[in-house]
Amino acid sequence: MWGLVQDGSITKLINNPRGMVIGDTRHSRKIFELWSKSELEAIGIYEVEFDNTNKKDEQWYTNTNQSFAFAGGKITASYGSATAKAHADTLYTAEDESNGLGTEGEVKIEGLKTIKIRAIKAQAAGILQDTDWYITRKADAGTAVPSAITNHRAAVRTKCAEMETAITNAADTPAIETLYTYTKQEDNSFTRPLGELPRLES
Repeated sequence: MWGLVQDGSITKLINNPRGMVIGDTRHSRKIFELWSKSELEAIGIYEVEFDNTNKKDEQWYTNTNQSFAFAGGKITASYGSATAKAHADTLYTAEDESNGLGTEGEVKIEGLKTIKIRAIKAQAAGILQDTDWYITRKADAGTAVPSAITNHRAAVRTKCAEMETAITNAADTPAIETLYTYTKQEDNSFTRPLGELPRLES
């Protein structure tokens, strides 16, 4: 990506090489391939440098649009301060209800806690589904469920409840993000504070 700088200001952003008229001269798109950096800059074309210092994980934050600035002989694209996504649900207010938008106290916009807990529940349900046939067989034929299966299913439910509690108790969005952040351990494994749901060993 490039930008055209004229009189010290960015006048055009160029996403892909293309022919351009600068001043009284028409330039072929080939200049982007054949000319050196200094040759391009001599006619006001600067390659954009990207500064992602303020960019954050969009799973947890809403980033600003990039802004472009020319200073010190270069064009820089950068982000403003990211805004943490709401960790708690936003509810309809009495004013919302009077305006016909929804019922006061009901969920207007789901927060990260609700979204993540629903995902954990779905993951646990998917794991339990793999052994549901033992339960069905017992109901249909009276065949006992192996203790290893019973213990596994109980462990999944217990861990699911622990994970839900950890998410519920998170004070804010950064705290939820921390629960999901993997870090390398001394044995070179990667773990996260939230932990993982148990899987049945083959």
